Amino acid sequence: MIKSLKLKNLLLIACATFVFTACSSKEEQEYNKPALYWYNKMMKQISSGDLDQADDTYTSLESEHRNSPFIPSAMLILVNAHIDEEQYALANFYLDEYIKRFGLSKDIDYARYLKIKANFLGFRYQFRDQQLMEDTIAQIRDFKTKYKNSPYMPLVDTINSRLYMAKASMDKEIAELYIRKDKQAAATFYEQKVQNSWVNPAEIEPVKVPFYRSIFE
Repeated sequence: MIKSLKLKNLLLIACATFVFTACSSKEEQEYNKPALYWYNKMMKQISSGDLDQADDTYTSLESEHRNSPFIPSAMLILVNAHIDEEQYALANFYLDEYIKRFGLSKDIDYARYLKIKANFLGFRYQFRDQQLMEDTIAQIRDFKTKYKNSPYMPLVDTINSRLYMAKASMDKEIAELYIRKDKQAAATFYEQKVQNSWVNPAEIEPVKVPFYRSIFE
């Protein structure tokens, strides 16, 4: 009986040792890899929709091969993947890093377009994201000055038009709010802002806000 228990304990210890050794060996293999290894692994993870793991793999790529030619394309691929998943904050994180590190890249206009796109798509709450709207309009103005021949200009122009319509709509709503509060001077100020925009006030349609959000607007 005692011998049997000892044998079982030895078998359990042996199995546990094997498992931990196997896990340890697997973990040990996941460093000091070529840049192409990390890049291909990241692409597979993105294809399978595992963006958290893809972010981790990119960290390994960037840590071990900071000057690799795979870095710029890996960052832009991650940007698009996060935009597709509506994770605009993460997309902007990579874009800010890309613009800081690769400001002279031939693809810098594409990165700056993606920055504008991510901001625009992340603009969900018209009357609570006023600063984001103003910042994005400023970025568009800068883009149109620096990248006049960019193939992304038509897309930037479309976003610009929509943002200005949103801005005019917001100013109109603010003016009406001041009228209801009997603050004519403030109402006139915002009405003038609407008149000075290139948007025809008659064509501005009220923003449709779901009832569960309308109480917060």
